[in-house]
Amino acid sequence: MTQQTADERPGIAAAIIVHEGRVLVVRRRVSEGQLSWQFPAGEVEPGEEREAAAVRETQEETGLTVEAVKLLGERVHPKTGRLMSYTACQILGGTAHVADTEELAELAWVAHGDIAEYVPYGLFEPVQDYLDVTLLS
Repeated sequence: MTQQTADERPGIAAAIIVHEGRVLVVRRRVSEGQLSWQFPAGEVEPGEEREAAAVRETQEETGLTVEAVKLLGERVHPKTGRLMSYTACQILGGTAHVADTEELAELAWVAHGDIAEYVPYGLFEPVQDYLDVTLLS
């Protein structure tokens, strides 16, 4: 009997970007089940650090230049079974827009109180904790 593990596919690196009291979320053209809105994210390339992948994917998807500030945590995503890493990033330059029109339909800057409307299944606890601190302080 073979058992598929999260390690068989590349991990996914997500960027948590807070700016002016809101967090950036993107809506994929093709949703993964309930995962329509999510953070800018993509596969970690061979030999690439998780934080670097989050920075690269943000640039490719949204046009924003960001830098990794802190790795918030990792988990196997309960909906997709993929290994996920979440990195807090800060903006260095650019204006957020849908840069990858093949992957993204739209993006939004979401206030803390509106996150549940975009992500109704809840956030990974370390990400929620980080947003609670950064968006409510």
